[in-house]
Amino acid sequence: MLCFSSAVESLRIANRMAGETLYEWRLVGEGGDFITCSAGTSFKLDDDLCELSRDDTVLVCGGIDVGKATTKKILNWLRREARRGVTMGGLCTAGYTLAKAGLLDGKKATIHWENQDSFAEEFEEVTLTKSVFVVDGNRMTTAGGTSSIDLMLKIIADDHGEALAGTVADQLIYTSIRTDQDTQRLSVPTRIGVRHPKLSRVIQMMEANIEDPISPSNLAREVGMSTRQLERLFRRYLNRSPKRYYMELRLQKARNLLMQTDMSVINVALACGFASPSHFSKCYRAQYSTTPYRERGAQAARLSV
Repeated sequence: MLCFSSAVESLRIANRMAGETLYEWRLVGEGGDFITCSAGTSFKLDDDLCELSRDDTVLVCGGIDVGKATTKKILNWLRREARRGVTMGGLCTAGYTLAKAGLLDGKKATIHWENQDSFAEEFEEVTLTKSVFVVDGNRMTTAGGTSSIDLMLKIIADDHGEALAGTVADQLIYTSIRTDQDTQRLSVPTRIGVRHPKLSRVIQMMEANIEDPISPSNLAREVGMSTRQLERLFRRYLNRSPKRYYMELRLQKARNLLMQTDMSVINVALACGFASPSHFSKCYRAQYSTTPYRERGAQAARLSV
């Protein structure tokens, strides 16, 4: 709901501040009846998946279980309208829907950080970034949440000038307008609550090397310290060893892939640096009290409800 309302409110306020109707919008969807978001709020659709004009812009809004919501009818409609030259955008997880329709092939794009791992595995032909939003030709994607505001402010500024965009931002009490150069997640020091440059650098290397893990000794060497010093640093600030922290990162990615993709358990294991499926299963059970196969089965059961 946040990414949806942020987009609509930005356009509404632009109209109000300009004193004229600069933007109009319709809420359309499969069936043309009602749509309910995960917070339980329902919206009356203005229309079914109707025929558009070339000057229209489609903004697809996605939330949890976006794969289930991405139906064949929606994919065919998006492809048809894209052939007319309609500008397409995906808010939050809806970048997945655009990519599934083949509309982001050869393009730069972004998606909510929680879906980045699965997106990168499934859509190799898309250049995935960690930006809050991306505009590449007539394709737009956002990371979700308030990043819809940033995208709308860019559109407003491009269409009607920076002054109006700034006025809209003031009305939204939005004091720091982000660009496509800003990343969607907090910096490592802010995220872990520790401002130690060498520790931050090691964690960044870990996050960038999940499929081919780097040994603690090599990590220590990269930041100019001994393995024992690195061990003490992790114990002091994170109350765990570098090996344990690295394992948790790899298992977290594995869980994302199991929940969000159709990748086999073996391929998930390989993508997260586990050469042996049995070792992967053992580590996964120790972390999450269930096996990867049961996790996948439980997820499938939830989606079928």
